[in-house]
Amino acid sequence: MATDKKAEQTANVEQRLRALYELQTILSEIDRIKTIRGELPLEVSDLEDNIAGLNARIENYKREVEEFHQMLAAERNKIEESRSKIATYQEQLDNVRNNREFDLLSKEIEFQNLEIELSEKHIREHQRSIENKEMEIRATEDQLTDMEHILHEKKSELDEIVSETRQEEENLREKAKAIEPKIDEFTLKAFKRIRKNARNGLGIVYVQRNACGGCFNRIPPQRQMEIKMHKKVIVCEYCGRIMIDPELAGVETEQA
Repeated sequence: MATDKKAEQTANVEQRLRALYELQTILSEIDRIKTIRGELPLEVSDLEDNIAGLNARIENYKREVEEFHQMLAAERNKIEESRSKIATYQEQLDNVRNNREFDLLSKEIEFQNLEIELSEKHIREHQRSIENKEMEIRATEDQLTDMEHILHEKKSELDEIVSETRQEEENLREKAKAIEPKIDEFTLKAFKRIRKNARNGLGIVYVQRNACGGCFNRIPPQRQMEIKMHKKVIVCEYCGRIMIDPELAGVETEQA
């Protein structure tokens, strides 16, 4: 009875390892498809973010231009008010009764003329600011046009690649989904965690030339024997990947 249990346990481990390796093969193929797409999805996302940033910048520039126009209007109103006051003071000068009134009115006229000069200076400054902002708007709009053109090309390229590989990827995902129930939940979670942390996406590897097929560190003979016996799931002591005997994985390797 004990022998039967051990045989059953070994068979279960073998089944899990075979299923894991088959799952890894399918997931590696999905990774290959993603590699074909390369950095395009990230590039498209970055371009979309940059375009949103440029649009926001243009809106800010336009808002600033509008504020400068409002300040221009305010300065022009000040000039009109000062001119109106000067005209009034000029009329009053014709009716002054003494030198004191003449001096006061003359000082008021002089002050209003200074106010006009100051407002005219502010107007010139605001006009220059408007010109600079409008130049920045045009430059940013040119940059935006170029970026939108690049985005259109990148999206077309990505759509074409996705279109070509979508069906293949969907089929592979269906196959992977069908294999997962053959693996116990604990082992499957461990495999996914290992795969996520592995640089090349390999969560299970076979022994190659007496070494781990993932990190290529040498595996002691005793450890290799345990892997060949399939009595338990064994992981590489260096990289943590699950190990499988090449024969069980169905691959031919040349042993050193």
